[in-house]
Amino acid sequence: MTGKTQLGAFLQTRRAQVRPEEAGVPTYGERRRVPGLRREELALLAGVSASYYTRLEQGQSLGASSEVLDAIASALRLDDSERRHLHDLARADRRRPRNRRPAPERVTEAAGQLLDAVAAVPAIVLGRRGDVLAWNRLGHALFAGHLDFAAPARPAERPNMARLVFLDSHTRELYADWTDKARAVVGNLRLVAGEYPDDAVLHALVGELSAKSAEFAGLWADHRVKACAVAPYEMRHPLVGTLTVLQQTLSSGPGPAVVVATTAPDSPARAALTLLGQAVEHDTVLASPSNRPV
Repeated sequence: MTGKTQLGAFLQTRRAQVRPEEAGVPTYGERRRVPGLRREELALLAGVSASYYTRLEQGQSLGASSEVLDAIASALRLDDSERRHLHDLARADRRRPRNRRPAPERVTEAAGQLLDAVAAVPAIVLGRRGDVLAWNRLGHALFAGHLDFAAPARPAERPNMARLVFLDSHTRELYADWTDKARAVVGNLRLVAGEYPDDAVLHALVGELSAKSAEFAGLWADHRVKACAVAPYEMRHPLVGTLTVLQQTLSSGPGPAVVVATTAPDSPARAALTLLGQAVEHDTVLASPSNRPV
């Protein structure tokens, strides 16, 4: 999974998704053998030579300038996340990949304080690969109540949201539009892979999911990127029924992020979360040492 091959594949898939009429390229009614724009058409729109763009897409030309990359991004109609991803892949292309195993991720003090501050709403602390580093009681109950609450505290047993979405039947049933959630998970992993091309643990995760899930492999091959900042999801919870939540990623700077699930005021979803909170509080009281038989 080198930056070199990923850069070319990303450019090719994005080029195939831009229709000539969208880019103002006349076709004169001709039959086209390739979907989207041809290489020479994209090169003309970006203001570079067709031979240079071809070498770039084929991984034979290194060191594209920021100006050239921005011109190509504009021609491809990339959004901000895709544009950043393009620059990340180009930077990875210019250096030798080292495929290092990074240091284990931990809950930072800032992320821990943020988790405490949002105790009234479902919240989880996620590492960059989607590992659950911590969650509050309500976050655990909403997203993965079938798992051990203490699992994130044991690094070898930490749940991973990408694994849960693609390989866990409970999580698959949790999302009414599972495909939308799956696309978001893969799109975010693509962004992370571009930003951290030497992350051996991330490479292993992608390999595992590609081998175990044909759906993941298909979405990964599409090279779509998506920043998971704010997104609404309809969830079908086994305890409180259907509710629509707004999942928001709150960043406290470099390091893990806190993801919260909020609901509209005075909505059925807010009532469902209140009911879930009461169930969590009841279970916590029953599980406390003072309530255990002696």
